[in-house]
Amino acid sequence: MPPERYEKRPPIVRLPPKSNVEIVLQRGSQLAIIGLGLLGLAFTLHFGRFILAPVAFALVIGLMLGPVAARIEARGISPYISAVLVFILFVFSVCLVALALVGPLSYWADRGPQMWEQLQLRLSQLREPMEALRDIQGGLRDATGDTGLTVSVEEGSPMDSLITIAPAIGAQVLIFMATLYFFIATRHQTRLAVLKLCVGRRLRWRTAHIFRDVETLVSRYLLSITAINIGLAVAVTCALWLAGVPSPALWGILAGLLNFVMYIGPAIMAAVLFAVGLVTFDTISGSLMPPFVYLAVNLMEAQFVTPMVIGRMMTLNPFVVLLALTFWIWIWGPIGGFVAIPALLVGYAIARNLIPGWGAQSPRLPS
Repeated sequence: MPPERYEKRPPIVRLPPKSNVEIVLQRGSQLAIIGLGLLGLAFTLHFGRFILAPVAFALVIGLMLGPVAARIEARGISPYISAVLVFILFVFSVCLVALALVGPLSYWADRGPQMWEQLQLRLSQLREPMEALRDIQGGLRDATGDTGLTVSVEEGSPMDSLITIAPAIGAQVLIFMATLYFFIATRHQTRLAVLKLCVGRRLRWRTAHIFRDVETLVSRYLLSITAINIGLAVAVTCALWLAGVPSPALWGILAGLLNFVMYIGPAIMAAVLFAVGLVTFDTISGSLMPPFVYLAVNLMEAQFVTPMVIGRMMTLNPFVVLLALTFWIWIWGPIGGFVAIPALLVGYAIARNLIPGWGAQSPRLPS
């Protein structure tokens, strides 16, 4: 008989267990790589804001207007035609708001020099604490021998600044408009193309659910917040009109727009109304009345109206919201403040479909 052939198998090598130091170093290196990746992403978003900011803004608006386009398409209309109709509706709404702001803004712009003089006069009684702080600063400077730093800045004319900035703003507007239209028109094709790239059935199922949750969360949240902010604008306008504040419609519309940025928007609005009160009323109590009226209306909206419309389970962690607002405003400015909450919702939609058990602690939207 021929000798039996035995297949040689590679020997099994058992590595010694890793020590605690090695485990800590391995996990530390992984965290360092993740941190460097996040840092690189942040700087990429910051330095690419000229293109990325209008594109992201258009995607958020497109997600908000997606249900409107879907209802139009349900009547048998082509997605490209429905995208045109939705785009025209959005531009008409923006122009309507702009026309409502033109008159009051021109009125306050004409009163700009007079308002500045009145504001300086009202703030004159606050100069004593400021002078005291300056004396302390001068004493510290003399004690440390610091002579200070003198900076000379030559400012160009407003026309030169406008000529410099206008092309960039125009390009960003064009990027926003093109992205908004093509995103609404091709959103179904984009979804199908991404799903075809998924090789596995389970991955395809997860990706489809991520698309569904992103559209549902972002669109319902933004549509609900838009309706709430319109009501807030009307309520603030009526309250300031009853309080005798000039141009109440201007401040009502501004309050509705700033309310899209949580925490920071209402704080800016209160400061603006305090300045308006300083140049409108003669006493400090009268100057404090407009911001108090606004904050009272905003408090009712934040504590009663918004939880009732959106649902208390939709309220996000305030600390996480604040961090998101700070990050996105640092990255993209005012556009980042608007994109911050939708970005959180997108991140949540992805996490709850990839991380087991995440959905049990998730905020829910009303059906």
